[in-house]
Amino acid sequence: MSLLTLLPFIVLIGAMFLMTRSAKKKQQQAADMRNQMQPGSGIRTIGGMYATVKEVNEDTVLVDAGPGVDLLFAKNAIGAVLTDDEYNRIVHGIEHDLKSDADIVPDDASSLTATDESAADAPGDDKAVDLGKRDAADGPADEAAEAKTDAEPKKTDGDSEAK
Repeated sequence: MSLLTLLPFIVLIGAMFLMTRSAKKKQQQAADMRNQMQPGSGIRTIGGMYATVKEVNEDTVLVDAGPGVDLLFAKNAIGAVLTDDEYNRIVHGIEHDLKSDADIVPDDASSLTATDESAADAPGDDKAVDLGKRDAADGPADEAAEAKTDAEPKKTDGDSEAK
């Protein structure tokens, strides 16, 4: 046999070796992550539940999912061990603020304008804006619109007397 005929088999075996090697590497990293868990760590399960580790055993983890709710999980069910900042941000909504207060963008543009005129001194914008809508008690605004609606043919459900 020539080397040219064996080349596809060699490439296939090499690709399979590289794929299994990367899968084993990921499994080893996941096992190391699960082994570094300790009581007080924030975790996310593979089902997406966030909890705090209470106790770590050989194959199981006891977690506190809320006040009075303790759950027992297999170690393989732990998807990620979170940092304290990340856990607090996700579960409690506490943001770790690294920026100063000067970099905060205001909610409205009024503080960005350079005018000395305050909103109270502005010309009276207190007038009601007419949007063209009328109350039902007022009736139709003009007689022509009412006459037009009466002149249009009425829609039926498909049954007609003219056949």
